[in-house]
Amino acid sequence: MAPRCACAAVCAGLGLICGLFLFFRCPGGAGTGAAVCLSAVAGLVPLWLRRRDGGTERRVCVLVLGDIGRSPRMQYHALSLSKHGYEVTFVGFVGEIKPHPDVLREEKIKILPIAEVRGVRVGPKILTYVTKVMTQCLQLLFVLLRMELQSFILMQNPPGLPGIAVAWFVCVLRGSRFIIDWHNYGYTIMSLSLGLKHPVVRLAKWYEHFFGPLATHNLCVTNAMKDDLQKNWGIRATTLYDRPASVFRETPLKQQHQLFRRLADTYPQFQHTGSDVEQTAFSVRHVDDDSVTLRTDRPALLISSTSWTEDEDFSILLKALKEYEAVVKGGAPLPSLVCVITGKGPQKEHYRKLIDSLRFQHVQICTPWLEAQDYPVRQTSGVCLHMSSSGLDLPMKVVDMFGCCLPVCAINFNCLHELVQTRGERSVFRDWQQLVDQLQSLLSDFPSSDGRLGSFRRNLRASRGQRWDDNWDQNVLPLIRRCDRL
Repeated sequence: MAPRCACAAVCAGLGLICGLFLFFRCPGGAGTGAAVCLSAVAGLVPLWLRRRDGGTERRVCVLVLGDIGRSPRMQYHALSLSKHGYEVTFVGFVGEIKPHPDVLREEKIKILPIAEVRGVRVGPKILTYVTKVMTQCLQLLFVLLRMELQSFILMQNPPGLPGIAVAWFVCVLRGSRFIIDWHNYGYTIMSLSLGLKHPVVRLAKWYEHFFGPLATHNLCVTNAMKDDLQKNWGIRATTLYDRPASVFRETPLKQQHQLFRRLADTYPQFQHTGSDVEQTAFSVRHVDDDSVTLRTDRPALLISSTSWTEDEDFSILLKALKEYEAVVKGGAPLPSLVCVITGKGPQKEHYRKLIDSLRFQHVQICTPWLEAQDYPVRQTSGVCLHMSSSGLDLPMKVVDMFGCCLPVCAINFNCLHELVQTRGERSVFRDWQQLVDQLQSLLSDFPSSDGRLGSFRRNLRASRGQRWDDNWDQNVLPLIRRCDRL
């Protein structure tokens, strides 16, 4: 059976690549004709590749054409599936950022790493892009057709090129169901650097519009995206809001102190000027009773988690911190500030150079990498600079901060109201001047718990909403079970 399947896989793969090549060369009628040809081929060869057995209904492929460690929502999907008895094959890139420890420990989750491919490095950029897409088509076909038959493939979009077409094609061949989880639109992200009128962006938009509706089921992150998918794409989707996982909660002071001490080994912003090793700039461990308290003279701790991409303009935060420094120098009764910017991404070095050029007395900035288990430490406040490329997705980092009962200042965009409700924790801004105003308002009574910051935290504790597990069980599990019955 294996050689037979391999032969059919190669034939199917060549047909798919030829169709995609026509698509790139002729985005109009020829592209549609190529997709029709692919559908015809897909209808002829299912008998070659289907190999159902008693365990098929309990096997799932979770697919990410990106770094698994940077895909928390897909990791949560995998964990939820495993908790309900599914064997999960998690396909994606394995980079510097490790997946969540629970994913690595779970026996029912098998990570199948794939290499990040690159196209031809000579000639025009379009040649590099096309050859990369074609190579990735072959790679995905090889990986997906070699694995055991899956009940369904759950794929993240973006990135979706060429994954959506390949995953759909494999599902048709093997009788599996195909589910797309729409986090955003890939073409809008590409447009941030290329512009909406760029030929590659226009092709990417056509691609998503054509192949997106072919999925069996669709999930999305906001009601605004659900409405847009229905109105402009003809796609009926189920809204699955991001919710904090159980790991995101208020952390005991002892655990916070351990993290502060670990960071103090590398970052002077966390070090205490005295000689006592049991003290940090923020906390003290009392040797007599082994208790930990926060220092009354501690600076305020501000955190911003980022992927350092074009949809987050960190010049806003740096301008706000510069103005905050000037306000404190002018005599305002505000605390000194330690700003921790955590994350990895393409623009990190650019902003690190800008940070290194700043000379502040009352504001300190550091850029450590925090593992998932370190993130829920208590901070004074958080800042989110995510600006949706489509205006239809929401920043998951805000959800995680809320789970830690951390007040958040978030930059405003179209559908942010779906996440930041007027429950006492709403604190949005449009530019760096408004962010400075928000920080001054939040920190005016620091470190007292009687001011606006303390009120925010109490409101968050009182309004703790649904966690990921309950949300997933309510919205996705019924859809998965319907897939099993089909």
